[in-house]
Amino acid sequence: MLIIGSSAVVLQASKRGAPAGSWLEQMLARKPRMLVSVALASKTARIIWALLMSKEDYRAPVAAAA
Repeated sequence: MLIIGSSAVVLQASKRGAPAGSWLEQMLARKPRMLVSVALASKTARIIWALLMSKEDYRAPVAAAA
């Protein structure tokens, strides 16, 4: 399920463009789309695993101040 969701995100990002400077944009610029899908699914799985082990709520990353 993570691969399917990641594939959808990557497909939309490759069609509409990923947010400027994002991890996804950088990966799509240098790697094949399917590899980026698997990398995104892996990244998501690691986040899920860390949340399950720590029993904490997800905190979205805060944008760095310019």
